[in-house]
Amino acid sequence: MITLTVAAADHLKKVFKTNPQHKYVRLGVRGGGCSGFEYSIGLTEETEESWDVSEHHGITVVIDPVSMMYLDGVVVDYIESLEQSGFKFHNPLVRSQCGCGQSFSV
Repeated sequence: MITLTVAAADHLKKVFKTNPQHKYVRLGVRGGGCSGFEYSIGLTEETEESWDVSEHHGITVVIDPVSMMYLDGVVVDYIESLEQSGFKFHNPLVRSQCGCGQSFSV
């Protein structure tokens, strides 16, 4: 199970207003980065029957089964400050991550 914070949901609602053709937020994991895996987040109109589907503060999130193995328990937040802005993944399964926090290993 994943959690989407209110801040992340609020930001995504703004994104959906400019992209009304999309229905879902798709979270995923792909190979890459200096630590082995990278998070992915995007919009999609479709989902597969085998995907995990959950609702968070009015946002529907879909995750494919392979990515779910690496995202179970993750909290997705949205940070906006003078230093950075963007989605932040807090993942209890991570054993190590790169210095910038964009890639990880389990």
